[in-house]
Amino acid sequence: MNEIIYKQWPFKEAKKIQKRLENSRKELCVFQTGYGPSGLPHIGTFGEVLRTSMVIKAFRKISKIPTKLYVFSDDMDGLRKVPENIPNRELIKKNIEKPLSSIPDPFEKFHSFAEYNNQKLMSFLDSFDFEYEFKSATDHYKKGIFNDGLQAIFENYEKVLNVILPTLGKERRETYSPFLPICKATGKVLQVKILELDKKNKKIIYTNPNTKKTDDSSIFNGECKLQWKVDWAMRWFVLGVDYEMNGKDLIESYVLSNKINKIIGGRSPVNFTYELFLDEKGEKISKSVGNGITVDEWLKFSPKESLELFMYQNPQRAKRLYFDVIPKTTDEFIKLKNRFENLPENEKYDESLWFINFKIDEKIPENLTFNMILNLASVCNAESTEILWGFIHNYYPNIDRSEHPYLEKLLDYGVEYYKEFIFPSKKYREPSDKEKDAFKRIIDVLKKASADIPAEDIQTKIYDIGMSMHFENLKELFSAFYEVILGQKQGPRLGSFIKFFGIKKTIELLESKI
Repeated sequence: MNEIIYKQWPFKEAKKIQKRLENSRKELCVFQTGYGPSGLPHIGTFGEVLRTSMVIKAFRKISKIPTKLYVFSDDMDGLRKVPENIPNRELIKKNIEKPLSSIPDPFEKFHSFAEYNNQKLMSFLDSFDFEYEFKSATDHYKKGIFNDGLQAIFENYEKVLNVILPTLGKERRETYSPFLPICKATGKVLQVKILELDKKNKKIIYTNPNTKKTDDSSIFNGECKLQWKVDWAMRWFVLGVDYEMNGKDLIESYVLSNKINKIIGGRSPVNFTYELFLDEKGEKISKSVGNGITVDEWLKFSPKESLELFMYQNPQRAKRLYFDVIPKTTDEFIKLKNRFENLPENEKYDESLWFINFKIDEKIPENLTFNMILNLASVCNAESTEILWGFIHNYYPNIDRSEHPYLEKLLDYGVEYYKEFIFPSKKYREPSDKEKDAFKRIIDVLKKASADIPAEDIQTKIYDIGMSMHFENLKELFSAFYEVILGQKQGPRLGSFIKFFGIKKTIELLESKI
């Protein structure tokens, strides 16, 4: 039997981790994803957990070492600005610079803003059945879990400064410290110059800007937190992290954290850098601005498997993440799924769908795409799936609706997508005389066609009409059909659409427009 060659990107990552652990005595391979709960969790955060889980699946295939995924929330970070997409913004404004875990929940559901966002993230992850262990920075600092790491930073204070200071501007260098004390009076995270290190008592001495007096804070048990690049390195050290991804915007931060981790005696994790998601304007998605698309929004219009596929594909290429990518990605999943089921087991490892968690035994009818569902919904202004089932039964007379729950879901998604995005932008125009003539010729062809004419033959006959009428570009004829008949700029492959919609109904539709 030939040896399986694992080509997909998660397997390449898994092999790097396997090589890292070759000569170690570690009995657990630790994966980590980080998240800052300064705003509602966005789809990029979800994507990092999903992609890391895909690497874990690949690693488990090639290694017997047990794995653990930590989802870490930096909820002790001080809030620097008020997010734009939350209620009670004045309440949050009053608590600026406090740790996120100390700020009231503006949604009034949990004890803190961090807890609200953390719970939101976990509900996302749980709905996708991720295996993970949630970790809170606040808990780890206050319960002393990070104390050994904090001491290691304290004992290498000057060396850590030598790594960070050259990357800062002159003014920032004057006040920078790896340690950020928490003000005992206000509860705020202080960005202050450290006057002295009390090495005996493991304390930092500084001038408190609120009292104007000299103050001190223990480095232990949550009286201080670390600047985040230092915090990242300390976290790897204490938690024994073997693998972590990060966005392209954090490349420099990873390099600095890597250096600090080595200074305190740690071994930096295998790293994978992914490109950032962009919104419909080509701008970076931000959780504080709330642009782009959320997990909940995607799942309103398409099954979760399509979202997983989108996240899997080309992680090192920047991609627009907006509603218009949903139909294409949904159709890609349907196509790949129908193909995947017939592959030999050893060939499935080289397919994107091997990394996607789906339990769908049902085969989607071959010629029925999500885009076709949208176009059927569009032409008949579907308010529900009932009318769509009529077309499907027309095309597949023997189909049993009760045996196709997944198809039922796809139709529901299609109707929702049509109502939200297609219907509001429908805009019909009048046909030109030449276009009217072309439509009349299509009607004549369809009237002469047999009931069982293949979709490809219909498509060919429409091409022939376009050629015979000397349309400069055949796309003009198809665009005319979309704009005049469907009220939209783009549309389906006409042969397939007419076959699904029905020859008789298409004739009636064309006649109503001319």
